[in-house]
Amino acid sequence: MRRLAAVLVLAACPLLCTKALAAEQSSRWVSAGGALSEWVVALGAERRLVGVDTTSQHPASLKALPSIGYQRQLSAEGILSLRPDRLIGTDEMGPPPVLAQITRAGVPVEVFSSQPDIDALGQTLKRLGELLGAQAQAARATEDFRHQLDELHDKVRQAQAEQPAPGVVLLVGHAGAKPLLAGTGTAGDWVLQQAGGRNLATHQGYKDFSSEALAALDPDVIVFSDRVLTDQAALQALLKENPALAASRAVHDQRLVQLDPTLLVGGLGPRLPATLRVLAAAFYPSATIRFAP
Repeated sequence: MRRLAAVLVLAACPLLCTKALAAEQSSRWVSAGGALSEWVVALGAERRLVGVDTTSQHPASLKALPSIGYQRQLSAEGILSLRPDRLIGTDEMGPPPVLAQITRAGVPVEVFSSQPDIDALGQTLKRLGELLGAQAQAARATEDFRHQLDELHDKVRQAQAEQPAPGVVLLVGHAGAKPLLAGTGTAGDWVLQQAGGRNLATHQGYKDFSSEALAALDPDVIVFSDRVLTDQAALQALLKENPALAASRAVHDQRLVQLDPTLLVGGLGPRLPATLRVLAAAFYPSATIRFAP
């Protein structure tokens, strides 16, 4: 009898394994948030993604997936056409009627916090780990992110012992025109502070400032991020459309740093620690401490 039971178990294994594999392969996720998409990839589950929003640009392989548009302007029809088993996104995604329509269609909608906060990130990774069956990897990712920030903060403190924190601004533009200034409570403000900058913008949120008002802040460093242009094209467009900035110390001293705009949406992503080190090195160029890339 025992031998017969063992044979039956062995015979059932291929069938059970095949069913488990089929269930795994049938899991189809759509992601509306660049940082979330990156974490799914980092946790080894890129194969689950069948569609992403326009902020999901990294890694480059995600660009080959069908696009569901911008995270704040989603279409229920476009998402449902991908036959997803789950939609993930942050509280930035919408509009709400579209999310309600997707839920009524029987697709679970998982909403994560977009707050630039390390504890919020921990909760995000914990939940992603649960959904993916990758709790151990998620826990390690959270710990590694915290460790990298702690190391960065130690180096920033050492650098600030040698030179004062620079006054900085973060401008988010669209082909150079009408840049928005990142104020308190934004992901941009969090990025500047973590890298050791002193954000000169004290208003809440992102605000449209005149070129003259920006120049009056006279920042030591300008961090710029353009949703359309990159590299020198983005910088030239910014200065052309905002000529008053030319008189600022940042432009005079050529202390201008570009930032990928996808890092500012969808919460804290896995590429942020490396970006923060680059910013810190730009903020403290004369410090003896070195920020590894």
